[in-house]
Amino acid sequence: MSTTCDLCVIGSGPGGYVAAIRAAQRGLSVVCVERESLGGICLNWGCIPTKALLRSAEVLETCERAAEFGIIAENISFDFEAIIKRSRGISARISKGVAYLLKENKVQHIQGTGRLAGAGMVKVSCENGDETIIAKDIIVATGARARSLPGIEVDGDRIIAYREALTLKDRPESLVVLGAGAIGVEFASFYRSLGTEVTIIEYQDRLVPNEDAEISAELLRAYRKRGIKTKVGYSATRAIPGEDGVSITVEPAGGGAPQPLKADKLLVSIGITGNVENLGLEDVGIDIEHGFMKVGPDLRTSVQGIWGIGDVTGGIALAHVASAEAIYVAETIAGHHAEPVDYGTVPSCTYCHPEIASVGFSEEKARHEGIAIKVGRFPFGPLGKTMAAGEYPGFAKFIWREDNGALVGAHLIGPAVTELIAEPTLAKSTEVNAESLINTIHAHPTFAEALKEAAEDAYGLAIHI
Repeated sequence: MSTTCDLCVIGSGPGGYVAAIRAAQRGLSVVCVERESLGGICLNWGCIPTKALLRSAEVLETCERAAEFGIIAENISFDFEAIIKRSRGISARISKGVAYLLKENKVQHIQGTGRLAGAGMVKVSCENGDETIIAKDIIVATGARARSLPGIEVDGDRIIAYREALTLKDRPESLVVLGAGAIGVEFASFYRSLGTEVTIIEYQDRLVPNEDAEISAELLRAYRKRGIKTKVGYSATRAIPGEDGVSITVEPAGGGAPQPLKADKLLVSIGITGNVENLGLEDVGIDIEHGFMKVGPDLRTSVQGIWGIGDVTGGIALAHVASAEAIYVAETIAGHHAEPVDYGTVPSCTYCHPEIASVGFSEEKARHEGIAIKVGRFPFGPLGKTMAAGEYPGFAKFIWREDNGALVGAHLIGPAVTELIAEPTLAKSTEVNAESLINTIHAHPTFAEALKEAAEDAYGLAIHI
């Protein structure tokens, strides 16, 4: 069988399905090829199911603290199997929603594995035979998967990655998390809430090393308070699974004597590698670099009519980045003007407890770049909303250009900050400067008041400190 269309999209994650739908909205005939569940890793194995788990953990912790709020709640317990089942059910429901959207927008969905067979041609291996798709343009949006280390191979049982961590049948009594990026600290947060003994190993000298150093320090304090153990500045050199757990050898990154660790499970979360295998990329002349598909700044490959978006390209591995790239490429293919993605204004969110959110440069990066800056901070603790909610306090930090008050970076840790980051992101992407934000009335009592106070603090104007 063969199908002719304007655009073929390989992959249906937040990049793929968004590109397919936007192109269809612009009048193009579109085919979307997906080998697994619609919605890709984010909807099925990443963003959505992890947030469902973390919500269950939040509810549990709130119930356990009920007496602080004058509520009598006794014999609090949890059903681990039901927590996992709820998470998987939410993912399945959203995946069905993607199917509905594709159908409503007249995007043809083909279940199978796509492979480039030349410019303008995709071969799809399906359960009932092969299909050939002839398309003027092709978007590769196949995403990425967890990376492993030599000597520490994921076996799906004792040594696991994020997929297995989302579908365990029983709660582990102890868990070692290798890697303190977003995935690692989120799973550490979830399992600790359920009573698992958690140890985090991180090669770099702090947790969430991509965040501002002050944010990392605050998260370390919060995790120590929660009883999460950490070994920052350590590498794991060996892991041996056994019937009663996994034996792990760790060593100080700067050199030193090896140390043994033992746990029921080892979760490997040290980064990702692109899903570039068996795509025919090299056969058609597209380079693969460091495990990712090579694209130019405009997301075009070296082959006319073939584009790459999302995690497979090795850029910023966030769902909303893939979606933004999808819109840009789909609009461009459809002949419409599209603004390129501004990667300097991409917000980053980590949904551990306490939450973390940021946009723009860290203070260290700003100073390294030689930017003259003003820095302001404000803790959430003194706010009436924080006290009333009984939330972990944390703080907001703003970095402004000294000359014109333009936002250089914003870094938040504390309650609801993954929602609050939208305001600084708007400031970063527009002409909202320190003066504008300071003069914007923020409702009281809200967590958002901390943003205004942090902006004011940079100029010596904060009132509540």
